[in-house]
Amino acid sequence: MANATKHYAYYPDEKDVPTYLAYGFRPVFLLLAPYIVISSILWGLVFSGVIPFFSSDTLTWHIYEFLYGIGTAGIMAFIFTGIPELYPGMVPFVGKRLKYITLLWLSGRISFWFTDYISIYVVFLLNISVLSWIIFWAFKPVVLDKLQRHSSIAYTILTLLILQIWFFFSQMGFVETSSMQILKIALGTFMVLTLLALRRVNMESINEIMEDKDIDDIFLARAFRYNLAIFTVVLYTSVEFLYPNTSSLGWIGFACACAILSILNDYILKYESILFEPFVIYLALVSILMALGYGFMGFDILDESIYGINHFRHFLTSGAFGLAFFIVMVVISTVHTGRQLSSNIYVVCGVLLILSATFIRSMIPFFEEYISEAYMISSILWALPFILYMKKYYPYLLAKRADGILG
Repeated sequence: MANATKHYAYYPDEKDVPTYLAYGFRPVFLLLAPYIVISSILWGLVFSGVIPFFSSDTLTWHIYEFLYGIGTAGIMAFIFTGIPELYPGMVPFVGKRLKYITLLWLSGRISFWFTDYISIYVVFLLNISVLSWIIFWAFKPVVLDKLQRHSSIAYTILTLLILQIWFFFSQMGFVETSSMQILKIALGTFMVLTLLALRRVNMESINEIMEDKDIDDIFLARAFRYNLAIFTVVLYTSVEFLYPNTSSLGWIGFACACAILSILNDYILKYESILFEPFVIYLALVSILMALGYGFMGFDILDESIYGINHFRHFLTSGAFGLAFFIVMVVISTVHTGRQLSSNIYVVCGVLLILSATFIRSMIPFFEEYISEAYMISSILWALPFILYMKKYYPYLLAKRADGILG
């Protein structure tokens, strides 16, 4: 039985479950895509001064909402979809329970924009409740698993929750640590989570592609390569927080880039070549963008004439983070609705748009006279793929599985 159908035997006996609540990813993706588009517009209006913002530290809150607002939704979809398939016997998270936590995530996003009216303490409680609920639900199957097969994901999510609490404590004045420094640690942690998720998505999606194409080989996402990449990312993140002015950080950035690029060796199989299969290229681009981010940041630290490290960080955020979300949303929306994974013009255009937006924003240090135009154009380009996603994949999310299986 394929991973995407292992949940069937344990699907809850809940009557009249609407299709949009029939599995964990459905309501999340239905809300996440338009939220990404709407929030991109809202941030454009904030930075242009058209609408007021509750804080003078606009950039910090922009980064927070991008990481935790969007990132938490991704964690919800990944965990609620993956755990029932990775741990047979776990009852899928559907129906009313799924509706309530999705509404909790949405209330956190809405409350964020109205902090002036409902206080930061309410926003804090709403936001940390989502990750807390996820950890509570996943604790027994994941952390108590004797084999500890996927515990690294659980511990990484727990780290993100601790960092989220630390961030709010910084904003509320309970700790003296800079909120921006905390968010840099959070970004590194999200990159670790991206690598952990990427390994699992690679294993499932690429082997399915190979099976559909009758390729007589097997794809293995080698753990040692991902572990090395994760180690270097953790090292870079730790040194940047503790010793932000050391030149050693530049060389660690290069080490990150090399370690992450080594993941591409997995795509070279013993008997067949899959490197130029569409989804292999898309997934490989996530690693390439992440490597470019750490490589350019390392270069910037060693070459003090550029001062573009925060712009180069967009290779990680707009690039690796954004592309990973887009591709994973496409993969899950296809495979987990009982359809065959294949590329199409919507996916190709979406990938190209995200790449264009990333390079425009990351190259701002070399064209600073066009900074306003670059931000405006890149924001529009980055939002467009998720409009294309809604056009193509909303019908999948709102319809029953094509293979007739529940979920």
